[in-house]
Amino acid sequence: MTISGLSLFFPFYNEEKKVEEAIRLAYQVLLTLDLEEYEVFAVDDGSKDETGAILDQLKSKDYPDLAVIHHFPNRGYGGALKSGFLNSHFEWVCFTDGDLQFDLNEIANFLERAQKGDCDLVVGRYLFRSVPLFRRVNTLFWGILVKLLFSIKVKDIDCGFKLIKKEVIEKVSPLESNGAFLSTELLVKAQKAGFRIVEVPVHHYPDLAGGSTGANPKVVIKAFVDLFRLWRKLR
Repeated sequence: MTISGLSLFFPFYNEEKKVEEAIRLAYQVLLTLDLEEYEVFAVDDGSKDETGAILDQLKSKDYPDLAVIHHFPNRGYGGALKSGFLNSHFEWVCFTDGDLQFDLNEIANFLERAQKGDCDLVVGRYLFRSVPLFRRVNTLFWGILVKLLFSIKVKDIDCGFKLIKKEVIEKVSPLESNGAFLSTELLVKAQKAGFRIVEVPVHHYPDLAGGSTGANPKVVIKAFVDLFRLWRKLR
């Protein structure tokens, strides 16, 4: 199976130290892939630093085809992903975190797996997650809970590196969460709808800029609220 078109987007929030490198690297990587068409765009989710201004400058000076979406105010990680999904035009949609904790060159591995034609979603599986131990423990128990409630057959549910057929997103919409739970909601609904999910190993690197909000208590609480809301709905 040939993949002709790819939409690649980043959700950004206060990533002024990484945003230019991420965009430049995305174009460099995509040029090495055998794609007829592709698009790159960024969702600036109400950043309070210079992230939005840097993106606008990159578009005006270097990458005129770069699409930049600005949220005012911040909508949360899930809200940023939903904007990305809505504005993706091609058959396959890839998203990854803008802090460059993932190796963008590994997009090639995702596409190679998708080209086998036996899957609808390709999701990352950490070889090792470069976060503090307490976050790895929290993620372990979160994964166990999700698997108990939904029988989801994915090891790293919230890995922020995924390749998804556009038709999957259209089928499982509307996605309700605006928070970190959206990634889990997407997989749960996709599995329930009968779509095929496979995993590929990915490297994960430390966030040297320290911009992650994954351990924020408000983010965690909202994820649990969204989790049990979806569980009640699907029971």
